[in-house]
Amino acid sequence: MAYAVGLPLAGVMIAPFLYMVATALISEPGSLRHPLPENFAAALVALPFGRFLVNSVILSLGVVAGQVLTSATAAYAFARLRFPGRDHVFLGYLCALLVPAIVLVIPRFLLIDALGWADSYQGLISTELVSVSGIFLLRQFFRTIPRDLEDAARLEGAGEWTIFWRVIVPPSRPALATLAVLAFADQWRSFVWPLVATRSSGMQPLEVGIANLEGVYHLSWSYQMAAAVAAVIPLMVLYFVAQKYFVRGIEQTAL
Repeated sequence: MAYAVGLPLAGVMIAPFLYMVATALISEPGSLRHPLPENFAAALVALPFGRFLVNSVILSLGVVAGQVLTSATAAYAFARLRFPGRDHVFLGYLCALLVPAIVLVIPRFLLIDALGWADSYQGLISTELVSVSGIFLLRQFFRTIPRDLEDAARLEGAGEWTIFWRVIVPPSRPALATLAVLAFADQWRSFVWPLVATRSSGMQPLEVGIANLEGVYHLSWSYQMAAAVAAVIPLMVLYFVAQKYFVRGIEQTAL
């Protein structure tokens, strides 16, 4: 029964990727004749995709490092520390999830432009360093860790930072890995914010660079799809490598 339901759903999920690969290998849109693997080489040299790749890697890794650090420390405070108004502050954080991200694009750009960070790595990364969903994910996981471990550490004279680093973080590695994978994938696929925050092609990440192929070729579907396939490969490798930790983190957080 599970296979009867799962296989059709898997086919529906995989179909767009198969179509993307098929389109990347054709010479003309709508025709499956004469597959052209050289479309990949042509697409990758049409624009400075090496630079786009470097920008995407810097953006994604910078945001991952920031979100893991800020989410872990904030989640520890909301899950383990006691202070006045803690639950109300956390509720305020959750209310931020109700605000559409597109509404904040202009205020964010005005902020980085006033700081002189437009078209720079600081501007791209700085406003993405805090993830409310990441805080919520880690808070739910931290609350499952027995307090007996924390109390025993306090009896030994450990401070809050020691408890956080040596008691909370080690068993939370699956959840931290899950957050890292989700944050990396989200930034790797980011389009609207990099499009607004960057002005030169030297600062554009992959998604914006792929969109620019439309201005290079009159009929660019094959080249755009070829570049998109190349851009998806790092995410596929990441998911395969981190699959064990990702699934374990989702399962344990849900429990």
